[in-house]
Amino acid sequence: MTSKEKVTILDGGFSSQLSKHMDTNFDKDPLWTARLLKTSPEVIIATHLDYLRAGSEIIETNTYQASIKGFTDHLQLTEEESFDLIKKAVHLAKEAINLFYNERKLITDDSNEYKPLVAGSCGPYGAFLHDRSEYTGSYHKNVSKDLLKNWHKSRVDALVDGGVDILAFETIPCELEAQAIVELLKDYPNTKAWISFSCSSDGKSIVDGSNFKTVACYCYESSIPGQIIAVGINCIAPSIVSSFFKDINGTDKSFVPLIVYPNSGETWTLETQWQKTGNEPSINDFVDEWLDLGVRFIGSCCRTYAEDITSIKKKVQAWQQVHTETSS
Repeated sequence: MTSKEKVTILDGGFSSQLSKHMDTNFDKDPLWTARLLKTSPEVIIATHLDYLRAGSEIIETNTYQASIKGFTDHLQLTEEESFDLIKKAVHLAKEAINLFYNERKLITDDSNEYKPLVAGSCGPYGAFLHDRSEYTGSYHKNVSKDLLKNWHKSRVDALVDGGVDILAFETIPCELEAQAIVELLKDYPNTKAWISFSCSSDGKSIVDGSNFKTVACYCYESSIPGQIIAVGINCIAPSIVSSFFKDINGTDKSFVPLIVYPNSGETWTLETQWQKTGNEPSINDFVDEWLDLGVRFIGSCCRTYAEDITSIKKKVQAWQQVHTETSS
């Protein structure tokens, strides 16, 4: 198997899996599950462990909706305390990995056993606004690139200081914010990152109307070489994904590693929240197709669980086995 065929398994919907440990709905909380960093850290560790046991090779910190201002406004913390709480999210993820690693050592003494990595989850500015604008990108008309860079910087500083292995900029809904992130990352030349976008159902655009392929390839090509490990999409119906990725990678082009972690295919509205719309296709129905298109990081998002990651991993292993046999 070549390096281009290596596929890394991510985790799944954090709040979905967390609901198996705590019967609380966080959808209307301006901090979402990030509030639990202060109130219930043991539940966060338990949720991370669920995904590690399911096969995740990278787990994300519970910081999608975390920010310095969010914590000062809604937890009445000082800026220093807020910074430290974001760092704590990294430490909780690492604690879960250590617990998992010790479990594995009881099963196998293989010194080459992989140790999972921690990705620092960085949701968009719209997540902080708590008005669902990460699914419209509408705020790009009212903010500057510098404002977005400065807003992201304080959380990035905390995550990097906490020792994350990767930064995960996710559900990015507008080209302006993507440009701000690429520029900001140049201040952290030794830190790897991925960028995944919030996309429309048209199969070609991020939700602010910009062309996905143009923006994603710009981010990958304009960054410090090797810094951005993948570009892609998260929190989208599985059935729509392939239309965005076609034509990005071809035999006569340089390879762009793609990342995808779709939701369950259900729809969300403020009035009804998550609702099934029919027989939504399974993520597993598309895994082989995505891998053939160049997806090299794959997991799942809202309304998915640890068992979904186990199923995805089995599909990936089968695909890798075929490609190993073909190339040998």
